[in-house]
Amino acid sequence: MSVTLSHEDELLRASVRAFFEREVIPHEELVDRLGEVPEEIGREIEAKSKELGLFAANLPERVGGGGLNYTQMSIIEREFGRTSHALHSWVARPTELLLACEGDQVDTYLMPCVTGEKRELFGLTEPGAGSDAMGMQTRARKDGDDWILDGMKHFISAPTMADFAIVFAVTGMDETKRGPRKRITAFLVDREMPGVTFREGTKCVSNRGYKTYELIFDSVRLGPGQVLGEEGKGFELAGKWLGMGRVWIGATCCGKAERLIEMATDWCATRKQFGQPIGQFQATGFRLADMAIGLRTGDLLVADTVRRADQGIMTDSDAAMVKVYCSEMLNRVADDTVQIYGGMGLMEELPVQRMWRDARIERIWDGTSEIQRHIISRAILRPLGA
Repeated sequence: MSVTLSHEDELLRASVRAFFEREVIPHEELVDRLGEVPEEIGREIEAKSKELGLFAANLPERVGGGGLNYTQMSIIEREFGRTSHALHSWVARPTELLLACEGDQVDTYLMPCVTGEKRELFGLTEPGAGSDAMGMQTRARKDGDDWILDGMKHFISAPTMADFAIVFAVTGMDETKRGPRKRITAFLVDREMPGVTFREGTKCVSNRGYKTYELIFDSVRLGPGQVLGEEGKGFELAGKWLGMGRVWIGATCCGKAERLIEMATDWCATRKQFGQPIGQFQATGFRLADMAIGLRTGDLLVADTVRRADQGIMTDSDAAMVKVYCSEMLNRVADDTVQIYGGMGLMEELPVQRMWRDARIERIWDGTSEIQRHIISRAILRPLGA
């Protein structure tokens, strides 16, 4: 495990950080106040990210992407974490699930996302199926060669209204050693199809401006060409997205924690009480030390897991460890930073309270801390048949 960067990777990190300091972070206060990213600001960030080569950097060069490996993407994701999700999401990272596109799907869905002509949504979560994804009720039934889709998704997040969604639906039942199991299939569903409704959902106090959407499907007719991958293999596709997604959350949590620690350190060195900088008081200085230890540990955990991903040996448990540790570490750092700032930490004039709010959702989305611990404990006990 190492967080030491090569010369090339250090140049990548410095370039991305400079871009965010110049083009993104100055808009944070406005976006938080408005509760949305003004379209012109989002498109400007998008355009400049394309000039820099950040747009679709995660996808392979053979489809027009940046071709970066997981280690390089972890550097970018860490820098993403230094600002709000609402803003950094305009530097698009199209889902790698779209690499499963075949035939006409490539030109209709994959390539437009690589160029930024289209945006996609990942439609998995439902009102009654959050942590229990297999509890989903959205269904697609066969009608000749077509499928008829009915159901609803919510908490589907994106920086702006998307053109289509990758929707997961139940298409039957399979018999397994553990009993009947829902067969899940992924579909490519256009926003403008008859029977499809995409609308803004509830507002979140974390990452204001990063919108949630509700997707409603009322007898939507889908042709065989709308199936992404194989029928019945949708959950395997979703797992690929969720695994690396959890690692990227770990990296962004480290980036946000770093920025918070920088703020806390500056406050500790300049804020004086009882005739001395507050960092000289052991209660405050030790708090700062624990924050630094947590960040170093998180960075090492991300680096080791990304190395495993590059080697093709990362497990679900590896990704879960990153997600649960880094998200909880960030929340401790955010809370400690507020405490160090005292009353000023909760004032809207400073960014601390905003980052504290933004940090809270990291323990929930893409699998709660409880779900991550379930994945880890299951991996530990499975070899013993427990």
